Amino acid sequence: LIPLISGTAICFYFLEFSLPASILVASMFSTHTLISYPIVSNLGISKDESVTVSVGGTIITDTAVLMVLAVIVASTTGNLDTAFWVKLVISLIAFALIILYGYPIVARWFFRNIPESGTGQYVFVLALVFLAGVLAEIAGVEPIIGAFLAGLAINRLIPSNSALMHRIEFVGNAIFIPFFLISVGMLVDLRVIFSGTQALIVAGTMTVAAILGKWLAAYFTQKVFGYSVLQRRIIFGLSTSHAAATLAVILIGYNIGLLDESVLNGTIILILITCLVSSFVTEQAGRKMAIEESKRKPQLDTKPERILVPVANPKNVGRLIELATYIKDPALPEPIFPLSVIKDTEDAEEKLHITNKEMLESLAFTRDVAVDIQPITRVDLNVSNGISRAIKELFITTVVLGWNARITTRQWIFGSILDQLLNRMSQMIMVCKLTEPLNTYRQIEIIVTKAAQFESGFSGWIMAVKRLASQIGTKIHVIAHKEDMATIQSSFSKSRPFVESTFSSSDDTSDLKTFATTAKKDKLYIFISARRTTVSHERYLDDIPFLLSKHFENTSFIVLYPQQSLKASVESTLRLDEYSLFPYQKNLGRINRLVYRIKRLFASSK
Repeated sequence: LIPLISGTAICFYFLEFSLPASILVASMFSTHTLISYPIVSNLGISKDESVTVSVGGTIITDTAVLMVLAVIVASTTGNLDTAFWVKLVISLIAFALIILYGYPIVARWFFRNIPESGTGQYVFVLALVFLAGVLAEIAGVEPIIGAFLAGLAINRLIPSNSALMHRIEFVGNAIFIPFFLISVGMLVDLRVIFSGTQALIVAGTMTVAAILGKWLAAYFTQKVFGYSVLQRRIIFGLSTSHAAATLAVILIGYNIGLLDESVLNGTIILILITCLVSSFVTEQAGRKMAIEESKRKPQLDTKPERILVPVANPKNVGRLIELATYIKDPALPEPIFPLSVIKDTEDAEEKLHITNKEMLESLAFTRDVAVDIQPITRVDLNVSNGISRAIKELFITTVVLGWNARITTRQWIFGSILDQLLNRMSQMIMVCKLTEPLNTYRQIEIIVTKAAQFESGFSGWIMAVKRLASQIGTKIHVIAHKEDMATIQSSFSKSRPFVESTFSSSDDTSDLKTFATTAKKDKLYIFISARRTTVSHERYLDDIPFLLSKHFENTSFIVLYPQQSLKASVESTLRLDEYSLFPYQKNLGRINRLVYRIKRLFASSK
């Protein structure tokens, strides 16, 4: 509003443009293109509220300006009558419904049913954008509005850390933006600019008005919402660059005869200067903000986050690696380790070569992912020993395992590998059954066991789940006991990133059969479990693998075991190793848990 009002006054009273021309040029002052967004992204501050506000403002202001453009064009050509307004409103409603509601349905079906080929997915996304442009023209507005709405509609289906997103960014930065800048430069007629003072006055006035209007908008935004000076400069830097929408507005105004050649050339100079100002201001303020953010981050004494992905079949590693990429902290440079363990037999060397070859072929898609993937192979007497040693050697903090769906009994559904890992290791372990591509899930539903907030890894799994939801653009629904709900809600609200979350209480989270009656294929269920002898362990958790295999046969889920403190892990290992000498380990384990809780009860009463 500020650039629009101030720009209209300057153009009408100082440059003496007509009122429609003044409004059109001033609306161009309101638009902005996020030319400097890669700067804040590379500096790691793209999640700051000032950046988010600028991105949202881009969509709103550019769309509003292009709507103003459609009205002014109609008024200039003499077609601004009742029929025009009726046609515009009806066509826009139909167009918005097709894009905002139809596109996600089509895209979700495509990603779910078409093989995950990077080239095919990219061509599909590009086709949707071009089709949206055509539909926008049919609706009577500019194609750039279609591009905006297409981006809004399918944005949540393309995770920011995915290979598809990096292909889109690469092609945009390497081809589309350079060609756009070249085409803009080709429009400049230097002879007109230096043929007299009028062109220079128009160019200078437009540039000053555009920059001043954006600075005032950033200033009042800072005062209204209580932002810092650095945040105000970030907003100003991101929003002061004019490019795509600006050029579209001026070219159309020039083509219908509303604006002359001096305004066109002045706009090109405005684009050049504002893009330079935007880059300098954003980089300077962004560096200072990044330094402040690094100082505010607490120095943790824990190990750096490292994720291990053990795989039985390297050909099925894709979705597990994708999940590990999404739950990883993007601010940390630590790699992800896909692991294959070969049993030490006579043909181990031959199997090692075959496994390494299959692993490299399966991880070909990770070349386009901005995460370091370091596949490793171990030769050991058994798989569990190989995984345990890799966890120790590589300082692993999280283990992502695949679900074994072929076996249905309690002893074999996870296999002895998971049981031994839970007994020996304190790291967070996620056992995953993913039947659909991650970006096609509409909701993540978390079923939390009682007293889960007392585990040492409570905050860790919350951050991991919220990162996953943020990456795939979905909502979270948490089901927990009534007495635990306040703590869980508070922890979710305090942790980052922000994800839309809803909560509901349940008296019995162990009734998986009831949850299965409402299970859907487009939901990802996460069951927060617990190791034996821990404070949140319940008897039914021992039977969760069998229950999930029985009731969630066609549904995606993750069984998550939170991280434990090292001391608790050692105590647990000693107890279970001691009882493993007896034939009735399961009953003795229950007695041990009872003794453990009685001790905790007496300790708390003291």
